[in-house]
Amino acid sequence: MAEVRLRTSSAASQTSVPSSGTSGALIAANPKRKSILIQNTSTAILYVLFGTGTVTATTAHSLQMAANTYILIEGYTGALSGIWASANGQANLTEFL
Repeated sequence: MAEVRLRTSSAASQTSVPSSGTSGALIAANPKRKSILIQNTSTAILYVLFGTGTVTATTAHSLQMAANTYILIEGYTGALSGIWASANGQANLTEFL
């Protein structure tokens, strides 16, 4: 019989990143992270890249987040980078540890 482990968390860490039309880091890698919640409070699309590197709206992104949306990413402990279609608002990130 296989063992099932639930990924529970008893701690959280919150940070905010101002929107920018220039590619940049959203959050550094964290091997203790169990999941991360990203909320795009901007009225513009946020393009997110799993990992470090230059994010572009056309080809170099992992996902795009519409204005005023959020996503929960589980099991990814690496860095996240981002760029907005236009600079207004911010990304609110909550890491669950």
